[in-house]
Amino acid sequence: MTSKPIIVVAGATGAQGGGAATALLEDPQQRFAVRALTRDPQSPAAKALADRGAQVVLADFADPSTLDAAFAGAHGAFLVTNFWEHGSAAQEKDQIANLAAAAASAMLSHVVWSTLEDTRDLLPVSDPRMPVLQDAYNVPHFDAKGEGNRLFTEAGVPTTFLNTTFFYQGFIDGFAPRRGEDGELVLALPFEAQKRLAGVDVDDIGRTVLALLAAGDAYVGKTVNLAGDHLTGSQYADIIGEVIGERVRFDSIPYDVFRAAPIPAAEEVANMFQYYGDFENEFTGARDLTALRHLNPDLKYFRTWALENADALKTATG
Repeated sequence: MTSKPIIVVAGATGAQGGGAATALLEDPQQRFAVRALTRDPQSPAAKALADRGAQVVLADFADPSTLDAAFAGAHGAFLVTNFWEHGSAAQEKDQIANLAAAAASAMLSHVVWSTLEDTRDLLPVSDPRMPVLQDAYNVPHFDAKGEGNRLFTEAGVPTTFLNTTFFYQGFIDGFAPRRGEDGELVLALPFEAQKRLAGVDVDDIGRTVLALLAAGDAYVGKTVNLAGDHLTGSQYADIIGEVIGERVRFDSIPYDVFRAAPIPAAEEVANMFQYYGDFENEFTGARDLTALRHLNPDLKYFRTWALENADALKTATG
């Protein structure tokens, strides 16, 4: 048994959980031990974590019976759910309830919960500017997480609520620039040209989690709104162009045009970007880059991340 405080890391083979596990395992001060949760401990990613010193444990967030042992004896946790695995707000809320109950039962001292704003706090579903999805939501993957925050509070779990944002990695995975009919590379987003989009390197979530846990109870009960940069679509396009050595033009797609596109979750993605834009002051404005860099001095600006990922950005543009 380790003498270090054990941190349970949910989704440890995924993007956010993997970043948190890496940050904890690579902490120069080696302050915590990592218990990595996964549904498949035999996967290559899980075995790699075990090889790096993590304790790998089977856990299924939809099955509460697997969570008690997973949380037993731990000091704290980084918890995150993957909405896109199923696309259901109802399932998302069930999983959050199971995690909150397990954290309470194990009497964890500090949970960092990766969440998002409930858009309905600013935009009631009665507002006609965007379609209501899944009967009760503007942006289900935001709203279900935001609604789930209260479950940790009501269960008495000492929690830091870490509001995330758009990942820089989206410019490689889902929103990479594409070559237009005129031969130019185009970064096309359902986002208004003059608005600023808050972005973050997904790995900075893990580094921020380490900082929050290392601060003891200083952030318990508080909300931390995370971002690494605030840029317009044209600024993102210009930086991508600089690092790949080819001009990239930004094109703003009207929200309703994007909603009608034959791509998965088009309505939800358009609603999300409209929320970013319509509530730029409240959403982007809540992410104080100066204060965040006091917490995590290594928080990456987009230019820094893009330079480090120039090859991947080049490959993604084709």
